[in-house]
Amino acid sequence: MDALFHDFKQAHYIRNGPLLADTLSPIALPRDPNRLRVFHSQSDDYSIASDVKYQVLHYDKSIDITKAEANAWVDIYIAYWKSLGPILDAENVPLEADWSKIYDRWKDVANSLIKGYSSGNFPSWTVPCLYVVGRHLRIFAIKADESARVASGGVQMKTGGFQDDIASDIGKNEKLEDAARVINRIFTLCISDRASLEESRKWALYYTTNLLFKTYFKLNSISLSKNILRALSASRTDMPVLEAFPKSHIVTFKYYVGVIFFLEEDYKQAEESLTEAYKLCHAYSHKNRELILTYLIPTRLLTTRLLPSVSLLRPYPRLLTLFMPLVRAIRLGSLHDFDAALSAGEPEFVKRRIYLTLERGRDICLRNLLRKVCLHQGWKDDGQMRKVSVSEFVAAVGYSERGGRPLGNGEYLDRDEVECQLANMIYKDLMKGYISREHSVVVLSKKGAFPGTGI
Repeated sequence: MDALFHDFKQAHYIRNGPLLADTLSPIALPRDPNRLRVFHSQSDDYSIASDVKYQVLHYDKSIDITKAEANAWVDIYIAYWKSLGPILDAENVPLEADWSKIYDRWKDVANSLIKGYSSGNFPSWTVPCLYVVGRHLRIFAIKADESARVASGGVQMKTGGFQDDIASDIGKNEKLEDAARVINRIFTLCISDRASLEESRKWALYYTTNLLFKTYFKLNSISLSKNILRALSASRTDMPVLEAFPKSHIVTFKYYVGVIFFLEEDYKQAEESLTEAYKLCHAYSHKNRELILTYLIPTRLLTTRLLPSVSLLRPYPRLLTLFMPLVRAIRLGSLHDFDAALSAGEPEFVKRRIYLTLERGRDICLRNLLRKVCLHQGWKDDGQMRKVSVSEFVAAVGYSERGGRPLGNGEYLDRDEVECQLANMIYKDLMKGYISREHSVVVLSKKGAFPGTGI
């Protein structure tokens, strides 16, 4: 026990929050890989209370810690020791891990920590402890729910390490729902602190907010995230400015805010938040950049009609596989290839919640096809009014949708449907002009018939 409590006392002596948080980690530290096993083996259920009291209460008098704070830490480390039993058992025999028990024991650690802060015993520099305990509470809850699904004959969710906030619609998420309530208590604990900013728990707000976002996304309860945003907005005047928080907290927060706007179809706000997250994200944080681009690419497709380049996607093979077939189809104006790429990627697109947005990219593909019809006629942006027969557009759309295949038996082109598509293109400002049904022609604008394309 000496090694762990040496760090505990050292952390209090130099007021080092991350060092203190390391003493509550359920994962062995690289610098001391055997500490958890040694710590747990040096006591038992009968003597753990007295052992921890001896270590904590007999502290160096030069350490700035009150008796009330020391007693609160005693309760936390007793709960922590009890949690290590099932955690170490899981390491020894992973297939027999009792994740439900691990979660319940770790929840006791979280509750003890919350109690210590609620009583006003802990100074603000200790808030990294909330990060460690809250983060692993969520992880253990997910593992407990997955284990329960497997035990009941369900299927374990696999995300391929790409994104750990993908909603699970297989079975219940009892433990994760419970974890959300505990993390929400941590959030309330932080946002309700009335101490001066120098000594405030509000410095843990955005980390805790991000934990809640991840949890709500996993539970497919994204609407609850808006309650958190409203609470933050209402307390904005009593909080440090966002730029004062660690960059990692800001990037994650901007990412989730961007995704929330994205799902609400507020693409302008989504682009702003996601772009900020991408610019602030460390260049070598490939996973985080990949997550941001997953939503930023479809967003910019609709807001600025920009397509990602191969050089942008090359560092992210998964995104290259997902998006490049769609990008090629849009550039070629091939409706057949676009539909095929959208269909092939549908499982992943639905899982990432981007399918419906990407589906709207078909309008850009159609725009490019119609533009090619005009270019084929030798058009230039020369200020002349142009007329194109509806039949030419019908033929082009039919050819593109069939991938160059001729009409088969029983197949025909619905002229009215193509005219409807043309009308929608004009309505969405992807094409400027009007349809003259009397003469069966599309009369296009003298200048900028296809906005943003140079024609």
